[in-house]
Amino acid sequence: MPNSVLQKSFKWICKHFEEDTSKMLIATGTLGWGLSSLAQICGILGNNKISAEKKSFLLPQEIMDAVVNIGAFFTITMLTKKFISRMATTGKIAPQSVRDILNKHSVYKDKVGKLDFNVGDILPKNSDVSKSYESYKNFVTTMGTVGASVLSCNIVTPLIRNATASRVQKNYIDMQKNPSAYGYQIYNGNIKV
Repeated sequence: MPNSVLQKSFKWICKHFEEDTSKMLIATGTLGWGLSSLAQICGILGNNKISAEKKSFLLPQEIMDAVVNIGAFFTITMLTKKFISRMATTGKIAPQSVRDILNKHSVYKDKVGKLDFNVGDILPKNSDVSKSYESYKNFVTTMGTVGASVLSCNIVTPLIRNATASRVQKNYIDMQKNPSAYGYQIYNGNIKV
């Protein structure tokens, strides 16, 4: 039984991602960020050692972190993938075998790089050149997506997350100092809605 489920899973993965591995990177990266964010939030909710007051501060911050992490990763990697894929489709970047075909036929020289031009349409179907082009396109979009994921996870996300976390923390401190300005009242030393 487990082998059957595993085989079906592998077949599904191959069917959906074999021709564009960058899609798998984006899907698994987004899923990974989502699951790690969910684990962090559940960890805070389930930890009885964290007071309700601290949870009221930590949960909005973790939810905001999740939105930033998932949103930045998905947006940056998807836009990069689309940009590089478009450059390969229009012939702006192409393997030498495709460049040779484009240079051989002067009619294509003015079309290279234009949004309505598709290199795949002019290549002979199922030829070595066509297969080489598809492999090249898959490779450059995947490498671009890897680079975008590194940029997103290690540079962009921490910058955005730190800025939003500091705003959340500042609002929390302001609320503690002046709860009535935020619609809260103090009863027996505790903030109540």
